[in-house]
Amino acid sequence: MKKIKYSEITPEKIYKNRRSFVKSLGYGASSLALATIPFASQSQADDRNELTSYKDITTYNNYYEFGTSKSDPYVNSQNFKTSPWTISIEGEVEKPIKISMEEITEAFVSEERIYRLRCVEGWSMVIPWMGFSLSKLLSKVNPTSKAKYVEFESVYDPEQMKGQRYPVLNWPYKEGLRIDEAMHPLTTVVTGLYGKKLPNQNGAPLRIFIPWKYGFKSAKAIVKIKFVEKMPTSSWMWASPREYGFYSNVNPNVDHPRWSQATERIIGKDIWVPRVKTLMFNGYGDEVANLYTGMDLKKYF
Repeated sequence: MKKIKYSEITPEKIYKNRRSFVKSLGYGASSLALATIPFASQSQADDRNELTSYKDITTYNNYYEFGTSKSDPYVNSQNFKTSPWTISIEGEVEKPIKISMEEITEAFVSEERIYRLRCVEGWSMVIPWMGFSLSKLLSKVNPTSKAKYVEFESVYDPEQMKGQRYPVLNWPYKEGLRIDEAMHPLTTVVTGLYGKKLPNQNGAPLRIFIPWKYGFKSAKAIVKIKFVEKMPTSSWMWASPREYGFYSNVNPNVDHPRWSQATERIIGKDIWVPRVKTLMFNGYGDEVANLYTGMDLKKYF
């Protein structure tokens, strides 16, 4: 499977100046770890080897805490306060901690990670995140032998998040991963995008991103991370267990009950551009398929 170089998928101006704008944020040039994007063929690469524009990434979102239309998160989150911000890491751990966003920024060097995002709705983007592997943060608490899963809980603040005033989902938003998924190096704590501070509408001040899973698995505005023994019930599993499973790996062979997952629409492309084939594990199978050896992925969707 071909690996696309950063210089091949990034506008030349941004590519040439990426170290200067990262340095301006306080990140050293040595912190740039450019995650590559896999494609099945050159023809597919030609269709989706460009970074999605900053405008599209920040104005076309699913973030029901701020509303259910794609533009609502941008419109309704501009005054959302993300400072001060503290995250609790607890549960089946030897050393539970509460850590501020400032402490996270000081303790962990963010690097640029370019990943594809595939939404369960059948559209995709290519996003240059800033962040670091979640395993680095989780290693601070020493999980016990009982810890089998990791649960993520987003902030509950209906005064600031108007969408939480309605029972669209079971608030606060919760998601979960198996512990080996959470510890995988591709699973990322996101602190920014496009070399800038993470916008409110994209999950500020801190979110998770798992590139081989559908986008809703990547919880935003996280305030609690909890190690647990039993599989947690995520918000979308609670809302519709027939449609949304715990694993939610990108899988073109397992359709959503109401639509096909075989193809996807690339956000930012002209309306007449054909949909492209969806790749198993969003194209990251070489890195993550071994996590699911022997599993029936149609049963454990």
